[in-house]
Amino acid sequence: MNEQRPQDYYQLIESLLNCPNGEESEILAANTELVDAGFLQVLAAVADDFAQQGEENTANWLRNLATYLTSETTPITLEDMETYRQFLLKILQATADSNGDAQVIYPLLAANTDKLNEIFAELLRRWATNTLAEAEVDAATSIAVVIVNLSNRISNFPLGSKANNMEIAITGYEIALTVYTRSAFPVDWAMTQNNLGIAYLYRILGERAENIELAIAAYNQALEVTTLSALPVNWATTQNNLGNAYGDRILGERAENIELAITAYNQALEVTTLSAFPVDWATVQNNLGIAYGNRILGERAENIRASA
Repeated sequence: MNEQRPQDYYQLIESLLNCPNGEESEILAANTELVDAGFLQVLAAVADDFAQQGEENTANWLRNLATYLTSETTPITLEDMETYRQFLLKILQATADSNGDAQVIYPLLAANTDKLNEIFAELLRRWATNTLAEAEVDAATSIAVVIVNLSNRISNFPLGSKANNMEIAITGYEIALTVYTRSAFPVDWAMTQNNLGIAYLYRILGERAENIELAIAAYNQALEVTTLSALPVNWATTQNNLGNAYGDRILGERAENIELAITAYNQALEVTTLSAFPVDWATVQNNLGIAYGNRILGERAENIRASA
């Protein structure tokens, strides 16, 4: 390798990081002679440097760029990159136009399950980061609405890889929270925290124990705003979700976690009554019964009667 080539690699990476959104393919196409094994090695090293500096988003984007360019299975071509970008823009526009209508969004997702993966998640993060950086408040809020609606749909999408779908949803909620700050949009912030908690609770990738802790943290943050007096229905929903998380919790004392779950379910039932919300009431009652069935403290016979 000549002495100039490493410097050319770094210049190419800098150009990719600083270019306007969507121009990455053109830059790579104009520098195909540099896209080789040496470039991929430098790309990985630069990604590690960003990670050590705490810039995980940039590091992850660079790592996924390497995935675009090469793979152990099927190579990712520049044309594939553009296809992903076009699909991202199409699904975002469809979500915006339909206000998140599943009948509009799900057929598009079903026709593109091959693109619902970590590449799509990183493209979404990259697009949103660049777009939101230049957007006025109203435009940024509108973008956050679209991303939350899309994330809600993808998190419940029954096709494709459930693991990938949850990663995309988590990415979307994290993006939305850069717009929905607690001080500026407290209700939207709390609702997004609740959604993020659900996504972490049912996340497949990563450590299960850590994911549950992240879910619990998100629910508890939501409850700082979603109070019984201010938003009783949302409060009850989040309490039920928190109960589910404590019921599944791996860290901490099992007996204590079950007690926390029982407390959360009982609080949810203060609002989720049989007369007002019969279906939700039955769901919470079922969850409470499971918790009593698993209870360690108290008399066994009493717990069994409570779970019946």
